[in-house]
Amino acid sequence: MAPVCVLVGVMGAGKTSTGLLVAKGLGVDFRDTDSDIEATAGKPIPEIFVDDGEEHFRTLERAAVATALASFDGVLALGGGAILAEENRAALAGHRVVYLSVELSDAVKRVGLGTGRPLLAINPRATLKHLLDQRRPLYAEVATWTVVTDGRTPEQVADEILAELAGDRQPGR
Repeated sequence: MAPVCVLVGVMGAGKTSTGLLVAKGLGVDFRDTDSDIEATAGKPIPEIFVDDGEEHFRTLERAAVATALASFDGVLALGGGAILAEENRAALAGHRVVYLSVELSDAVKRVGLGTGRPLLAINPRATLKHLLDQRRPLYAEVATWTVVTDGRTPEQVADEILAELAGDRQPGR
């Protein structure tokens, strides 16, 4: 069992909104590892960061990614930082991984400036730029293909992904 596709990208890339549309278009379930983590911890991610720290969150995240990749056959969205763990990047090998690329200006418009985003609590714009710069090569490393989301609606992005998946081929990098 394996996900139909796995969506990766920084916060604001549209993983959840696009993923829900792709899942609906394919007639499969949608799953977000951030939701899995919250269910396991029994509290929202911002509280996990405050109460238990980022290291604990990342431990929960590695477990959630491993479980979802092994047991879920729908459309899976990973949290923005999931690709930081080498074991998560290795686990993505052989899966159809779609990197939803977004530039800083669009990401800021989509996420606002920090509400409910623990990593954006201090100097959100600069932090988001740093996260984009740091993570972009890792997203590209795990991606089967990249979809640019800037200036596009979730529906447009989902249509592109559905068209690629309908081609029933493993797209090139």
